[in-house]
Amino acid sequence: MKLAVFDFDSTLMDGETIDFLAAPLGLEEKVAAITERAMAGELDFFESLTTRVALLKGLSKAKVDEICQDLPMMQGAEETIKGLQARGYKVVCFSGGFRNATSPATKKMGIDADFSNILHDENGILTGRVGGDMMFGFSKGDMIVRLQNLLGISKEDTLVVGDGANDLSMFEHASTRVAFCAKPILREAATHCIDVKDLREILKIVK
Repeated sequence: MKLAVFDFDSTLMDGETIDFLAAPLGLEEKVAAITERAMAGELDFFESLTTRVALLKGLSKAKVDEICQDLPMMQGAEETIKGLQARGYKVVCFSGGFRNATSPATKKMGIDADFSNILHDENGILTGRVGGDMMFGFSKGDMIVRLQNLLGISKEDTLVVGDGANDLSMFEHASTRVAFCAKPILREAATHCIDVKDLREILKIVK
């Protein structure tokens, strides 16, 4: 068995979930600017996440779910997932974003598991608070080590794919590290860089 871990936003999905959620509130540009700085490694991930989620206060959970059901998947995503599974990989999604988005995508594309964060709501309205598995810059690295230990999979049999600074911590624990249309900070840590928006390029890298 091997392990393939994908970031969600701007990797499996073509865009940033939180930017899509901010649009109905007229805050897309404000949120996107914070997202951009966080992914470039200029801001602490926890601080940037909690700051952006606070701006979503007042949005209905129904609207969140509606938006998340219709997010654009990256070209070649489903084909790549199935191709990796055919090669003996367990395919997992890690996201500093939200389960509202990762869970429907996981089900739709046949991903083996997803780990992400939860938007807190009261009576169906977002409170501006967030919690979950992927709150910190180190979270993805912490989780990938736990999965490797649980499944008995080595660093050598681990593939990771991401685009931003919060993917660095999981890059430390994989021998095959793919920077997908990525920020410079992540490209420097990668073994492979893909600069076209087509995940099927990954199938050319793996055996």
